[in-house]
Amino acid sequence: MYKQSGDFVHFHHPQSPQPYWVSYFGTLIDVEILHRDILPFLNKTAFTSLDGVKAALPFEDVLITSDLQKIQDDILQGSVLIQLDVKDATCLLVRAEMKKAREVTIPEEEYSVVGPKEAFVESITTNLNLVRKRLPISELKVKEFTIGTLSKTKVAVLYIDGITNEENVNTVCQRLSDLQFNQILDSSIIAQLIADNGHSLFPQLIDTERPDRVAGVLAEGSVVILAEGSSHALIGPISAMELFNAFEDYYVNWQTATALRLIRIFAVSFSILVTPIYVAVLTYHYQLIPKDLMVTLVSSRRNIPLPPILEAIILELTIELLREAGARLPSKVGQTIGIVGGIVIGTAAVDAGLTSNVLLIIIALAALASFTTPVYRMGNTIRLLRFPFLLLADLWGLLGIAVAFIFLIIHLLNLTSLGRPYLEPIYPPRLKDFKDSFIRFPFSFQSKRPGYLQTKDQIRFSKKKASEVHDIDE
Repeated sequence: MYKQSGDFVHFHHPQSPQPYWVSYFGTLIDVEILHRDILPFLNKTAFTSLDGVKAALPFEDVLITSDLQKIQDDILQGSVLIQLDVKDATCLLVRAEMKKAREVTIPEEEYSVVGPKEAFVESITTNLNLVRKRLPISELKVKEFTIGTLSKTKVAVLYIDGITNEENVNTVCQRLSDLQFNQILDSSIIAQLIADNGHSLFPQLIDTERPDRVAGVLAEGSVVILAEGSSHALIGPISAMELFNAFEDYYVNWQTATALRLIRIFAVSFSILVTPIYVAVLTYHYQLIPKDLMVTLVSSRRNIPLPPILEAIILELTIELLREAGARLPSKVGQTIGIVGGIVIGTAAVDAGLTSNVLLIIIALAALASFTTPVYRMGNTIRLLRFPFLLLADLWGLLGIAVAFIFLIIHLLNLTSLGRPYLEPIYPPRLKDFKDSFIRFPFSFQSKRPGYLQTKDQIRFSKKKASEVHDIDE
């Protein structure tokens, strides 16, 4: 079966002290290991059994087996098959896989000025090393799975024994075991397949490229998923408040971190609501506009032939087109397209009388505000949420915005992450968890782990001992 592939090698060494047959995929193994560490030992001595070959080879990962399925799987994962007789059903497998991976680099999506400058890569072994060197404890457990009928992707579930709730670990492991999918090419596919609600716009697992963030959430009692070939780890369960928290918040003082979190929450609310409010007020509630501002709005819309809703949708779609074009083009060209295209199109639209300069400023500010979320997937959610709010604002004005907001709250109340409430600590209300949600209290106030994780050990450190003041002579 394997001989039908051009990269499969099967050769016989009749001139050695003991004739043998070797089989492998040339594209999967490291040829240097084969010629340096395997073939010289086989050509040196006459072996009477595979046990003698196993004892002579300088490898730990050596297996003697007659299981055909095991043989097939190991060859496809980079093992060399050795037989003393081509007709033997029992053979020896030596792991000599080629390991090609890029070097550890700085984070690109979650870059921070303060803090470590390491990011995950596509090798699960390297990623586990980055986590273990930050948590060098025996309680850090790793459960491995192989998922995907075609891709055979190696997936690892990480948690800290004695801290993490076993129910959360069992939930993740059960969902991974039950997956029926042909190829798992990235951890983002796993996030969609094991989510509590696969139809929701809101991310129910956070993906991160920062090993320090993974180490931090593991110490809090979360579960982390790593996948071979993916440079992002999945974190769960999560709450909606974590979508506004950057891990850099823990590297600055608590006053600065709190201010940044409040700015992000305001920016997200502004990005979703400002354009629908503009449409609703100009369509139904112009009495709410102050007289001084009314003059400005009237003069800006004097020659606009379109109603506010069409004007807003055209500009929103233009912004989305520019953003998508900038993301798909090479980085330097994309940045130029985004800046130049926005200036040229915006200026031309105002000069042509297709849109008002006031709405252009509002749309631009809303687009900027949507970029303040630390989690990329949440930014996409905000971009899409604006459109139903816009349509309902055009139908019923401010009442339509209120109806859209009610449906949004109902959806969030019903949403869960690995079975845990999504809106915690708002609902169900947990006052002790507010110390690290909208605001970040000093570390001395965070002596307990988040309540929604239901960890085995709630105590992070002894608050009494931490607050003791020792005399300098002691």
